[in-house]
Amino acid sequence: MSRQALDELKQHIPLLDYLQTHDWRPARQLSRGRWMGLCPLHQDHKPSFLVDPAKNLFYCYGCGAGGDVIRFAELYHGVKFRQALGLLQQWRGWAPLHQQVGDFYRMQLHRHGEAIAYLYERGIRSPELIEKMRIGYAPGACLRGWLMQSGYPLSALRQSGLITAAGHDAFSRRIVFPLESNFYGRSISASAPPHRFLPGSKGGLYAWEQVRQCPEVILVEGLFDYALVWQAGFRHVTCSLGTHVNARQFRQLCDAPRTVYLTFDADGNGSGQQAAQSLADRLQAHGFAARRVLLPDGHDPNSFFVEGGDARQFQSLLEAAQS
Repeated sequence: MSRQALDELKQHIPLLDYLQTHDWRPARQLSRGRWMGLCPLHQDHKPSFLVDPAKNLFYCYGCGAGGDVIRFAELYHGVKFRQALGLLQQWRGWAPLHQQVGDFYRMQLHRHGEAIAYLYERGIRSPELIEKMRIGYAPGACLRGWLMQSGYPLSALRQSGLITAAGHDAFSRRIVFPLESNFYGRSISASAPPHRFLPGSKGGLYAWEQVRQCPEVILVEGLFDYALVWQAGFRHVTCSLGTHVNARQFRQLCDAPRTVYLTFDADGNGSGQQAAQSLADRLQAHGFAARRVLLPDGHDPNSFFVEGGDARQFQSLLEAAQS
């Protein structure tokens, strides 16, 4: 990429906007329009991260990191220069498309009985919850035509990952959950791979802004787990979208004193509880309280509630969680 193209990219991605979409919040305003807040690149307990929107630059007086939006993307996502450029280009170009696709999938949900039946089978029955999570459905066969009528060329849709090389909807016959810069699709067919994301990062913890001020947080693996824990009244829940907690998610868990209740699957091979123990050890090594919630054998939070568990029983599991 030429120097001119780099400069244009940085001009079109204000550093402050990029920071705020990645959970950064300024603590106070300084002179000349500058802002100071906690550093998102290390465990910061006193605001040391300076942002100058006029110059599109940042500097941390705590860890010494500084630079432009490209340098921030490198450090924040733990990637090299070219990968950081790709993430920034994706962030700049795909956001409007993702919004349209999410709206399209939401329109389709209530037009397809098989999608509603699947949600009901998985215990999701609250209209408030469906609206909050912006749950949709990809029936297949119609997304490509709808987007091309809206002016998107087929090549761009293929590049985004929404349309396959063969021209099909990548999320065909899947319940779809929009994420901050991606989608998660869960197949309603037993013959297809169950999980699907678009290429790129899964992002941070799900709905983190809604729980980051809570002194106690319940962490679950999957979005269907999240849905039923939230539906049962436990609103201090978040989701890591798998047992692997990425660098950004770990920073989020550590951004303030809190107790984290690790409510991972009690699967037969023990992988969920092994991952929970490993994460508990990491959190405790950084000075944070972590508790492992032991679900009945063979259950995840979703199946626990689907098969008759209630809020009182789940609260008992939280109280009995092991450190």
